[in-house]
Amino acid sequence: MQIKKVLNNNVVVTENEQQKELVMMGRGLAFQKKIGEEIELEKVEKTFVLEGEGFTDKLAELLSEIPEQYFEIAAKIINFATSRLSYKLDDYIYVALTDHLSFAISRYKQGINLSNALLWEIKKFYKNEYEVAKEALTIINEELGIKLPDDEAGSIALHLVNSQLSGENVEATVKVTKMVNSILTIVKYHYNIEIDETSLNYERFLTHLKFFALRFIRNEGKEHESIDAFLFEQIKTKYKKAYDCSEKIAAFVAKSYNWDITDDEKVYLSIHIHRVTSREAQKRQSDI
Repeated sequence: MQIKKVLNNNVVVTENEQQKELVMMGRGLAFQKKIGEEIELEKVEKTFVLEGEGFTDKLAELLSEIPEQYFEIAAKIINFATSRLSYKLDDYIYVALTDHLSFAISRYKQGINLSNALLWEIKKFYKNEYEVAKEALTIINEELGIKLPDDEAGSIALHLVNSQLSGENVEATVKVTKMVNSILTIVKYHYNIEIDETSLNYERFLTHLKFFALRFIRNEGKEHESIDAFLFEQIKTKYKKAYDCSEKIAAFVAKSYNWDITDDEKVYLSIHIHRVTSREAQKRQSDI
């Protein structure tokens, strides 16, 4: 088999006999290798198919932005999850989980600690996934010497159950879609930009909004502790435009759905809004 694309020293893309793209992993598999060269199959440790348009490109984009070790840690966590859970994990979780770990570790290093608004529900409804995610925190600590909070176990667990979103009934799906689209429209008009819907940041934001809307549809709220006042003020100041946008979203949700969102949810929204709009905003500035 020949190398079609080199993603990093340990990951390559090739094709099988059915011309489906395969991603192969192995220590030093692509070291000093070029497109068209034969793959040393004895070095291959893991092979999987990313069955979806653009998945390989997203993986390539992700691996160009983060340390290779994060992808290796994600693979180790996924291997453990596969051995503990009764269902098959979609291969795209390699992209989603690696991306999440990068984001979580970056926040940890910046001293930004966010509580997981759904942690109580995750522990209650997704016990097996949560236990796997707790072990994931142990793996991260062993590999990086970083002890992430239990809130991150909740977030990792959500990645394991993310496919359940598609299992909602049609009525709930329509409601979720309508709310998500309305919020995206508010963001676009607030910034007067078109959001790149092929970007990783857009997928992060979309996932957050789906769970945000689904939480309302399922009436799964709970009493939240007040978010740290310093963090709240820090986000309001550092991401002022994004926070102002989150206030518009809060006003819309209150008026349209009679739902008052909390300050911690505004913080989550502000961070995601900033990330999904920052690149487009910078492009507009450079064009002026």
